[in-house]
Amino acid sequence: MLKTSSRDSLSHLYRRLDTSFPFYEIDVRSATDSELIQISKERHLSLSLDEMKRIKEYFSRGKRNPTDVELESLAQSWSEHCSYKTSKPVMRETFLKVKAPQALVAVSEDAAVVKFDNEHSYVVKIESHNHPSALDPYGGASTGIGGILRDIMCMGAQPIAVVDPLFFGPLDLKEEKVPDGVKHPLYLLRGVVKGISSYGNSVGIPNAGGMVYFDDSYVGNCLVNAGCVGIMKNKNLVHSRAGNAGDVFVLVGGSTGRDGIHGVTFASVELTAESDSESRPAVQLGDPITKEPLIHACLEANEKGLLTGLKDLGGGGLSCVVGEMAHAANLGAEVDLEKVHLREHDMAPWEIWVSESQERMMLTCKPENVYKVLEIFEFWGLPASIIGKAVRGNRLSIKYKGYKIYDMELPFIIEAKEYKRPFAKIPESAKVELNVPQPKSLENVLLKTLGSFNIASKEWIIRQYDSNVRGNTALFPLQGKFETLGHGDAAIIRPVEDSFKGLAITTDVNPRFCKLDPYWGAASSVEESFRNIVSVGATPHTMVDCLNFANPEKEENMGYIWKCCEGMHFAAREFNVPFVSGNVSLYNESHAGPILPTPTIMTMGIIDDVRKSVSADVKGADNFLYLVGETYNELGGSEYFKQVHNSWGKVVPRVNPKKTKAKMNALLQASSLKLLASCHDLSEGGLGVALTEMLASGGYGAEVSIRKINGAVKRPDYRLFSESNGRWLTEVKEENSSEFEKILRRSKVSFLKLGQTTKKPRLKIDNLVDLSLKELYKAWHSPIYKIVEGGK
Repeated sequence: MLKTSSRDSLSHLYRRLDTSFPFYEIDVRSATDSELIQISKERHLSLSLDEMKRIKEYFSRGKRNPTDVELESLAQSWSEHCSYKTSKPVMRETFLKVKAPQALVAVSEDAAVVKFDNEHSYVVKIESHNHPSALDPYGGASTGIGGILRDIMCMGAQPIAVVDPLFFGPLDLKEEKVPDGVKHPLYLLRGVVKGISSYGNSVGIPNAGGMVYFDDSYVGNCLVNAGCVGIMKNKNLVHSRAGNAGDVFVLVGGSTGRDGIHGVTFASVELTAESDSESRPAVQLGDPITKEPLIHACLEANEKGLLTGLKDLGGGGLSCVVGEMAHAANLGAEVDLEKVHLREHDMAPWEIWVSESQERMMLTCKPENVYKVLEIFEFWGLPASIIGKAVRGNRLSIKYKGYKIYDMELPFIIEAKEYKRPFAKIPESAKVELNVPQPKSLENVLLKTLGSFNIASKEWIIRQYDSNVRGNTALFPLQGKFETLGHGDAAIIRPVEDSFKGLAITTDVNPRFCKLDPYWGAASSVEESFRNIVSVGATPHTMVDCLNFANPEKEENMGYIWKCCEGMHFAAREFNVPFVSGNVSLYNESHAGPILPTPTIMTMGIIDDVRKSVSADVKGADNFLYLVGETYNELGGSEYFKQVHNSWGKVVPRVNPKKTKAKMNALLQASSLKLLASCHDLSEGGLGVALTEMLASGGYGAEVSIRKINGAVKRPDYRLFSESNGRWLTEVKEENSSEFEKILRRSKVSFLKLGQTTKKPRLKIDNLVDLSLKELYKAWHSPIYKIVEGGK
């Protein structure tokens, strides 16, 4: 709410109107530039002077001043979070140039609707809930899951899986190094994981995985991204817009309260030491017990053909959803705000209009169907209120208790001004790797690298989530023997009950790569996601993105945005896999500093038969281990350099799409013929970590040699820990090895037979490493468990 001190300092610009409720006219027409900025700051509008002057000019032309409802509404609609005013010009010039075929993608609105088979489409989206999670990790994360479920629902789809890429500061950060006004990373991790699990588990949507990344840059601003995929019959597609003039707007689901006020404007500025106390009301309150019947009711009404439009109330609440639905249909709207069902009955009209209270959906229907719709929601025990109608024209008008409190043209409200912000040139990373001292013991190096929070087992986190609640998870996030489970590369969901066709899901990004070289870092993140999809036997199909960056008003940060998007464009174009939807989260920066550039990639893959899927755990003894792909002196941003040499290195791995596509095709052919016993991509930690994860999760050892890995890589530590792209580690039974090698040779793919698996649970690498699986597994499995369970 507006502070008393703010009202006093701007008292000459506020005129209380003669109504029985708090309602103000704000005199922007006579306000000076400094007063316009003061209004924006003290009302938490997050509008620039340029935008405030644009508002002043608009109302000057109309010879009146805005009401508080109108001004607050514009702030929500024009926020970075809602309008993408900075990112749209960048995306249009880069990866959005790679168009998805119309036969593949039906629509891309609140989420993308992508063809799955002749009768069904999958619906996919990823979102961010970063700022709220930094203040209230439990509430921020749970409402992040709630919000992404609504994005999938509003296209007419049943959500079938969620994923959650998470980014925190180091869990062992000393208390004295935690900045003022910031919560400890361990507290944030525990709260976020609890929020995700309690919401997703309660609603009954399986968690198919995600990723967790740790870096000092996330201490002041953690990132909580949430992705979701759903399935629908093609005939049930509903659009996020009104149908025709005369259609009725029906608000359904949870009641409206004061939680979430200024959510999107709060998310469009940097966090400060005072954010926790000043912006706490911006955090929404989730209610999964309401969400579950809300999903059923919305999908039932849609399946019965009663709806002409369906959209979730997310950022900006009513202030965005009504106008967006009407504007998308080239219509206007009339709203009676008094009809909104409230949780708190003393709310001012502007608070009702911009509240982001959760578990709410907006639907439109023909007048003759409205009572049939209300009956459905009554059956499910959910409130539903008729709050307005679509009208001809382009104006949105609102009345409240008999007073007209809002009347503006929708193009002015919806079409925020775009900004081509200046940006600094970010140089490409070096081409010659740092020459650090060679360690004396690669055994100690391997154990230390395995213990890095970025590589160590995330089992404690994954165990909090239900990955099989709907019974359609064909390949789980954790794979292998129960007592030594390891990470899979992707999960697989079987969406249609009478079909074995599956969807593979993964999320990936390497923020350190993106900081050292945003172009190749972003391209590497895309390629890594493809490697993960191929590892389980699926073909990359579509991508969605969540672009998490720092303050774009700083030229260096804007430079990173441009270069990352250019790298994503390169990868999408060369691999011919489109981005079909996405989200942008900027201003992820605090008094503790900016986050690393973090363009999270969520990739969907198609597998024709889930029974042919491949997991990452070694299946037996005396099988051959093959390294597929080339290794280079590329350790810039690697875990090895960071953990062992306290350096970031220099050379970020490049992407060679032509070579990688040949390897992908060869491996997919091999997996379809069931030639692969197991497969794992090489990413963080390189070959040493991939070997350990595959062996430990399967319970078998191996004797391998790395001497014949690329002659250009002379050092054994670089051979073992390089993070070059385009590489997989595969396990092949002896009787299948000849056919497997023929496929690789026909495809002109570089490969090397490293050695064989053994019954004896030890990893032997030449005369460099000789460690038991027990030692390796303990080094990898225990670090996060010890931190979160207080040393147990």
